[in-house]
Amino acid sequence: MSQGIKLQIITGMSGSGKTIALHTLEDMGYYCIDNLPVSLLEAVALQLINEPEAIFCRTAVGIDARSQPSQVPRLPELVKRMRSQGIDCNMLFLDAQNDTLIKRFSETRRKHPLSDAQHSLDEAILHERELLQSLNSSADLRIDTSHTTQHELRDLIRNRIDGRKGQASILFESFGFKHGVPRDADFVFDVRCLPNPHWQAELRPLSGLDQQVADFLDSHEDTREMLADLRRFFDRWIPTFEADGRSYLTIAIGCTGGQHRSVYLVDRLTRHFKDKGMSVMSRHRELS
Repeated sequence: MSQGIKLQIITGMSGSGKTIALHTLEDMGYYCIDNLPVSLLEAVALQLINEPEAIFCRTAVGIDARSQPSQVPRLPELVKRMRSQGIDCNMLFLDAQNDTLIKRFSETRRKHPLSDAQHSLDEAILHERELLQSLNSSADLRIDTSHTTQHELRDLIRNRIDGRKGQASILFESFGFKHGVPRDADFVFDVRCLPNPHWQAELRPLSGLDQQVADFLDSHEDTREMLADLRRFFDRWIPTFEADGRSYLTIAIGCTGGQHRSVYLVDRLTRHFKDKGMSVMSRHRELS
């Protein structure tokens, strides 16, 4: 009876966008439950298995540090148990850098759920990160929202959670090292060794999506070889990750500013794997 049931668990740091994620899933037709205690998750799973109504076939639950902190470490084992019962269960962990979380709480004047008269906001965030470490390390998909707007997060949720069609959902993301490395990446490639269009005055204001920049990069053998090597690497290993049961892969490619070289390579790799019929999307962090 559990065949066809999809349970999406949303967890992560307070202020990282869990409410936005749940609202997005609700708009997508999921039956959503927020702030579910971990101890009730098995009861929900049993209800999903035995409940014939179609409304529960796609359910999302939000679980965070407010929900029985001592029970949080049990969640990864509960996910395994539900999968053994035939439920398509996946866990999404939303995160953000500490300074970003502090800024968000300061701007909204919200109270962090773990802060009190004895603990500052900084201390509450550090404590929450420790509590949720086991969930972060065992999550099927991690999204760092430090540089992500609400609109971009909604698009990521829609495309990554419901865009798989039985394949691993692959995200190619360009970024600039001077703005920090994406913390949710499974692979990080440094392409700062390639010729830099920034030093061409006419190319400086453009991006790797512009034909003039593409022509400049295509004219260099190092760029062509880098692109060919990356294609060969992922042609070889993505099917292996899929065969191992991986549902999501995030591949980050970085140059200095995240405007030219990394953008160009992400665009070319996305086209390559889309042409192969794979579930692929791209994101240019610094351009957005």
